[in-house]
This record gives sequence, C-alpha cells and structure tokens, in this order.
Amino acid sequence: MTTGGEEKLSATVQSRTTIHHGRVFRLDREDLALSNGASVALDVIRHPGAAAIVAFSDPGTVVMIRQYRHAVGGVIWEVPAGTLTTGEAPLACARRELAEETGFSAADWAPLGVITPLPAYSDERIHLFTARGLIPARQHLDSDELLHVHRLPLAKALAMIEDGTIQDAKTICALFMAAGRNGHK
Repeated sequence: MTTGGEEKLSATVQSRTTIHHGRVFRLDREDLALSNGASVALDVIRHPGAAAIVAFSDPGTVVMIRQYRHAVGGVIWEVPAGTLTTGEAPLACARRELAEETGFSAADWAPLGVITPLPAYSDERIHLFTARGLIPARQHLDSDELLHVHRLPLAKALAMIEDGTIQDAKTICALFMAAGRNGHK
C-alpha cells in the first residue's frame, strides 16, 4: 500500500521471443523489468481482437448460438462473435460474423463497449455491439464451426447466466450490458 500518492506501475520489455505462432494468436515470452525493480518472465498471448454481438430479433428476443468448443469439452451458449482480420474495423468484423454465424444482417448497430477478458496473460480486446432490424442473410460457417442458432427471450438468457447455463464471459458481459441499455435489471 502506498500513502501520499500513487507509485508508477509499469514494465519495460527487455526481450521478447515468439514461442508459437498459430492460426489466430501468437504466444510470446517476454522478459520484463518492473517499475518496482523486480524482473520477471511472462508468457503473453498476442491476439488481434474480436467482436461480439447481441442481436435482437425483436425488442425482447436475442439471437444466440450453441457452439461446440473443444477447449472446454463440449457445447456452450454464446452470442455471435469472431476474430478481427488484419486491418479490419471492429464494426466490420461484427457485421461479417453476424451474417456468417447466424444468417442475419442488421440495419441498426450500436457499440456497447470493449472488454479485456484475460488481462493477466492476453492482450485480446473484444468489442461488443447490439444489432437490431435483422434481415435474412447468407449463413456461411467456417469449416471448424459447429453451431445451432436459437432465438431466446432476453429475460431467459439472463436467467441462464444466473443458473450457470451460460458461462462464456463475453456472452455474460454482452448480455448484461445490452440488458442494462434495454431497461432490464
């Protein structure tokens, strides 16, 4: 604890080595000099960022997906989302992902905010949006996407967070933020 003011909280990268470069992210080992004088080596996931969408098919109903996620060992509930491509704006990514995953485009878009889901070891930021005025579009799933599209009352989706059915962090944040803007508590 400090008294009389805040001390500087920062780090200087002394060296960086790429351990793995995958399809979506890069894993780096960084040797740091911390502002408190300590030295530490950290593994950091470098991610291009993502966009996630709370799509309203009508004022009280959201479009959700049930998607197979190998890393967590099964199928989970999520809002539509995807990774930004190089140079892609977050809203462009959101528009693309909504159509690709759900088969809908939207007339009206609004930003909800940005979240940092794993700040201890990743620089990923997820840009959250709402989409309204849905229009049928061409669904075009990637070869590794196994999912089903569902429409749920927003109140039910919020209850599914409360009972533990929905556990995905971006989905929880996006739904709560959208519900707050929609007047749900």
